[in-house]
Amino acid sequence: MKLNLPSLLTFNGGFVDTAGFLALQGLFTAHVTGNFVTLGATLVYGRTGAVAKLLALPVFCLVVLAAGAARRLMMRVHAPALKILLGTQWLLLVIGAAFAIRMGPFTDGDAWPAIMTGMILVMAMAIQNAVHRLHLPDALPTTLMTGTVTQLMLHLSNQLVGDDSHRAGGPSRFANMAWTVAMFALGCGVAAGLYLIGGVWAFALPPVLIGTALLVDDEKALEKAL
Repeated sequence: MKLNLPSLLTFNGGFVDTAGFLALQGLFTAHVTGNFVTLGATLVYGRTGAVAKLLALPVFCLVVLAAGAARRLMMRVHAPALKILLGTQWLLLVIGAAFAIRMGPFTDGDAWPAIMTGMILVMAMAIQNAVHRLHLPDALPTTLMTGTVTQLMLHLSNQLVGDDSHRAGGPSRFANMAWTVAMFALGCGVAAGLYLIGGVWAFALPPVLIGTALLVDDEKALEKAL
């Protein structure tokens, strides 16, 4: 399997979600609905970060809405919508990294520096989710692995019982699912390791990942990188 755009986004999804969780008092920046769970834990145990967890979903929804509308307008004027959206994500990740490095570490998740940093990262990952749906519809999800792992296990179960009726895509589909889960897990592991070593400086890597995606020559090449 080659390291293409979906692979970079998947690694980035695992990385940013893990780094955000570690640095921002349990905030999920990509898997935002997971914040309902951590919000409950925050309220029960009296920890900080409830405000950011409450804001994450509406901020995420507004950015996805704006990204969808902006993409439609860009397509009408034949602008390179994918590169512009990825460029916007890159800029937000740069700003988020700058906030994290300048104002972190965040001991109080309800203080404005932590909330601001968290919402910037939520906006960046909202754009990544929108990019996946709008420009890479045939790619596996890049920020949430539950569905992919379920498909992977069902594929294996069909192989175990010798059922050929549900083997759509064959070995290549199986390899793609396994590769996607591995890249996400690798992103999570690298984020944990870098955060352990360098703290909030770990946030310097995501802009590099998205910047790498932007080095692809043209939008058609990006969209065919599946």
